Amino acid sequence: MKKIAIGNDHVAVELKNHITKYVEAKGYTVVNFGTDSGESCDYPVYGEKVARAVASGECDLGILICGTGIGISLAANKVKGIRAAVCSEPYSARLTRQHNNANIIAFGARVVGQAMAEMIVDEFLDAEFEGGRHQRRVDLIEKIEENN
Repeated sequence: MKKIAIGNDHVAVELKNHITKYVEAKGYTVVNFGTDSGESCDYPVYGEKVARAVASGECDLGILICGTGIGISLAANKVKGIRAAVCSEPYSARLTRQHNNANIIAFGARVVGQAMAEMIVDEFLDAEFEGGRHQRRVDLIEKIEENN
């Protein structure tokens, strides 16, 4: 079974704890790289930790949660080999795996509730990269990364 890295800032502690239990109940191993404190902290720290765990192969996929999912995903995307996508609904979460081969999903604790977060996670974890015409595009994204 896959190992999932999870990370969050102070805004998302409650949702992170809920999603951790939810993902573990599905049989995954979850590694917590986030804060467990409600005290203000900096989301880029946790985005980078999850991204490095995924990029190194320590974990297979990642889940990031901050207020909107945007800032923490921006930080994760600075790590070579990471394709982190912010998704606030399940359809995009499925397609980002199928078409973009995203390896991290991000969402906002101030944007989605627990039930929606569960649906987003389900679609992300259950989807597989389709390859084919999508591989060419992922290769182009990786080429941009290599050139910087």
